[in-house]
Amino acid sequence: MEDDADIYDGIRAQFPLTFGKQQKSQTSLEAIHNATRRSTTDAANNSNNKTKEGLPSLSSSSQAWLDSLRNSKPSNPNTNDSLIGPPRPHAAVPDEDDGDVMVGPPRPPPGSGDDDDDVMIGPPRPPVGPSSDSDEEEEENRYRIPMSNEIILKGHTKIVSALAIDHSGSRVLSGSYDYTVRMFDFQGMNSRLQSFRQLEPFDGHQVRNLSWSPTADRFLCVTGCAQAKIYDRDGLTLGEFVKGDMYIRDLKNTKGHISGLTCGEWHPKTKETILTSSEDGSLRIWDVNDFKSQKQVIKPKLARPGRIPVTTCAWDREGKFIVGGIGDGSIQIWNLKPGWGSRPDIYIEKSHSDDITALKFSTDGRILLSRSFDGSLKVWDLRQIKVPLKVFDDLPNHYAQTNIAFSPDEQLFLTGTSIERESTTGGLLCFYDRSKLELVQRVGVSPTCSVVQCTWHPRLNQIFATAGDKSQGGTHVLYDPTLSERGALVCVARAPRKKSVDDFEAPLVIHNPHALPLFRDQPSRKRQREKILKDPIKSHKPELPITGPGYGGRVGASKGSLLTQYLLKQGGMIKETWMEEDPREAILKYADVAAKDPKFIAPAYAQTQPEPVFAKSDSEDEEK
Repeated sequence: MEDDADIYDGIRAQFPLTFGKQQKSQTSLEAIHNATRRSTTDAANNSNNKTKEGLPSLSSSSQAWLDSLRNSKPSNPNTNDSLIGPPRPHAAVPDEDDGDVMVGPPRPPPGSGDDDDDVMIGPPRPPVGPSSDSDEEEEENRYRIPMSNEIILKGHTKIVSALAIDHSGSRVLSGSYDYTVRMFDFQGMNSRLQSFRQLEPFDGHQVRNLSWSPTADRFLCVTGCAQAKIYDRDGLTLGEFVKGDMYIRDLKNTKGHISGLTCGEWHPKTKETILTSSEDGSLRIWDVNDFKSQKQVIKPKLARPGRIPVTTCAWDREGKFIVGGIGDGSIQIWNLKPGWGSRPDIYIEKSHSDDITALKFSTDGRILLSRSFDGSLKVWDLRQIKVPLKVFDDLPNHYAQTNIAFSPDEQLFLTGTSIERESTTGGLLCFYDRSKLELVQRVGVSPTCSVVQCTWHPRLNQIFATAGDKSQGGTHVLYDPTLSERGALVCVARAPRKKSVDDFEAPLVIHNPHALPLFRDQPSRKRQREKILKDPIKSHKPELPITGPGYGGRVGASKGSLLTQYLLKQGGMIKETWMEEDPREAILKYADVAAKDPKFIAPAYAQTQPEPVFAKSDSEDEEK
């Protein structure tokens, strides 16, 4: 076998290196994930943000030092490296010749009496490194937040206001203020992260909410229009719900919403039922199989009659309760029991001082989270609903779609923050402990864009956060290669296909007969006319007609404006006196003839025409 190998290598050396089948160079997964790793400056910003809430903070230099310490290899015992803190745990006792300088109490020698029975008194030794680093690692390991790496799904030109991921985690929907919905597929997407379809539900209406059906075969799209749309999994339109009559006063008698929608959500269990809320002040339950009729109309309880918009709505996990956020600051909950009506079962008056942007039930149905424009997040216990359990302030919010999300085990809940003009923190994701009701982590998503929608997918164990401003928008996907599954890990490791020789296509030359000069339209003279009008010489006023005999070669208008008439008059061939005669005298010279021998009008009225009586001159009276 060795002789065959030597013979093969000898023959192979006679051919060029490009001969035969070449092996493709594959990039290691470690290098791929290092390219998407969040920078240490982000970690430093996150830790600096913790300082506001009394959490430990690290400077950028300290953070960089800690990162280098984590990635460093064990030091050579022959070098004089100074190690601060207790020594690293070893399987064997370190040599006495070790050159490391150890600060702190040394271990007792192996032969001492304190170590005879191998009994350790007190807590174990802390791990290597500063205490803040160990606390941070312990805190992260406790909650296992996947945030070491990040990718961005781009494509929108304005802020992304709606987000929906199907239950398997393969397809992502993102809606924006640029009136479009983009569909991403992790299984068919490569590292370029491009969407495979773009939809525009209603031209000129912002996309406000997206929701998948329980079976993930259809999704609901809610825009600023009064009609919600249903699409299938591939983005084909299945139908849109009917619009109501805006001239009917009672909302219960209208067939649908009459104003722009604010929120919509699919029933968590039933695939034929959806819920929508609108600016017209009502919530409606629809049957997906019948787009022309609604199942139920819910009118919230108001302090005085009128139309106050319903800003958000949500189902509970079992689909037995509906919650709505009303424009007057109240939260109202309805129990879908037999014979239920519009009267709410739970009514929280003045829960927020501004519009409510999101509501979220916990899985067990005990906790309700609310997010508002007033920059606060409130935790409500549904068993004691009068007073909130906890209020988290200093969460700026400038978008009506800013939501709240739970972690898969519901130990944490998170929300995004908006950018303020004079602030330098940027858009953040804030994580809170549900049991302790305290802030545990702040993650910087974008230094210049606000964070609106967020979700923590249970199957992928990845965090999605939408961000953007007036000129850009994207969906940030935070993941950890050691904790997350599929999703971003699949598409990041898939390189785009390289172009081959077979992909070359010659540009098609289309010979259009109407493009020939013979059939071409005449060039527009509009610009030339506008230029002439602006030119004072070419656009001067036409010369006025000359009165009198004329001068400078021009004929005057008083003796005939035509040259022929003028020449005939000068030669005596035309004699006209009417131009020099008084019109009154010319008429009166025929007065006697008309009285003696009437020809046309007078004989017809001779028998019935009365005698004309003219008024006498008052000249004598005026003289007197």
